[in-house]
Formats: sequence, structure tokens, C-alpha cells
Amino acid sequence: MTAPRQRVLITAGGAGIGRAIAEGFAAAGFEIWITDLNPETVANLPEGWRGTVANAADEGAVSALFAQIVEVWGGLEVLCANAGIAGPTALVEDVELADWRACVSVNLEGAFLAAKYATPMMKAAKAGAIIVTSSTAGQYGYPNRAPYAAAKWAMIGLTKTLAMELGPHGIRANAICPGAVEGPRMEGVLAREAATKGMTRDQVYQGYASGTSMRSFVEAADIANMAVFLGSDAARLVSGQVIAVDGHTENPDPKV
Repeated sequence: MTAPRQRVLITAGGAGIGRAIAEGFAAAGFEIWITDLNPETVANLPEGWRGTVANAADEGAVSALFAQIVEVWGGLEVLCANAGIAGPTALVEDVELADWRACVSVNLEGAFLAAKYATPMMKAAKAGAIIVTSSTAGQYGYPNRAPYAAAKWAMIGLTKTLAMELGPHGIRANAICPGAVEGPRMEGVLAREAATKGMTRDQVYQGYASGTSMRSFVEAADIANMAVFLGSDAARLVSGQVIAVDGHTENPDPKV
């Protein structure tokens, strides 16, 4: 008997957490489709992967992407709404409205649009899994990161609502909340926060690590492992959950 197809779309899947998620699903035997803003990244994907240059917050681009997925694949088992940006590091009174809107747009509206266009094909199949990449900032808030924390918090509300609406159709929705993830994007956050607080990069790094029970950052592969689990049959009754992969945050803003 032919095994059922397993197809996953990962937004912002060309680098960082998204790339690790894509590699994790590929290793699990899934067909891979990613979006990325970088045409060069999309043009040089591993053999067998599909990719589309698309802005996750552009509804026209997202609509066209899903029309292409329907045409080429005919369906989708898993959606990883992963696209996001760090946004500004500043006191709330110093945040420019344009920067606020850009951060909320990519993070929150990007997840909403991906879910909006994935839902009809999942409803037709009476099955599916939606995995949203939120953040521990969406569980605790975080000073000097108002746009990011607000967007990631709202993404958890979106996930809970999706689970309620779509559960009767056999569709699951869960949110992963990464802690501080090693990589270039986090290095940018560390540099900006160090400048804002008058600290060194290493002091800020140690502050983040010391705020967790396990005294460590996490790797992108740790997030990928959770995503693959949530997209698998092993998690067939796991829905509406907010799962932190963070070494257990005790203090989201330790003072060191």
C-alpha cells in the first residue's frame, strides 16, 4: 500500500529556525516547500525542495503561493507559520510607529495569512497541522521589545483560536515558543540590547542564559525537533498548546 503523502510549507524557511525546521521535516520524509525573501536562497535549495520568493505579510503574494501549492501539490498536511522579524530594541516611547507596524505585520499578520490560505485545503482533507512560531516573549513580555512581544503574544491567541475553530475539521494548531536561539538574528538582538542598556554583548548573553533553569541558549535544531513532533501522527491529539523550548525561563529579564 502506498504511504500517504506528507507535505509541509515553512514560511521563512531559507535560514535560521526556518531552515532547521525544513531540514528536520525533510529527514522525517516530508516533501518540502519554503518561502524566503532572498531569491538566491530559493534558487539554491536542496534537491527535491520547492521554494517561492514571497513576503509573508503580503496577501497577494501569499494568495498566489497557495494557488501554486494547490496546482503543484494538490494539498498540504503541515503548515509552519515561521516568518518573523526581531523588530526594534527601544523604550516604548522611542519606538517609531512604522517600526511597530513592520514588526507586527511580519510576525502576526504573516501567521494569520498563512493560516487563512492553508485552512481551506486542510478542511477539504479533514486533517492538517498548523504550527506557529511564537516566542517566550509572547508568554512573559520583554522590556525594550514592545512590538515583538505584543506580536508574539497575539500569535498565541491566534493559535488558540485556530485550534478551537479547526478542531472539528480534524485540524490541529499549536505554538512553539523558542527561548534565546543561537544564531545571527539573536546576535543582532544582543548587540542592540547591549547598546540600549550600556552593557557588553557577553553580559547580555549571560543575562539571557542565567534567566533559564538550564542556564543556556537553545539551538535551531531544538525548535525543529519540536515542530516535527507536532506535525507528526505522534501528536495527533495535541492541539491548542503553547510549548516553550527554552530551557525553562525563570526570569525573562535578569539583571546582571
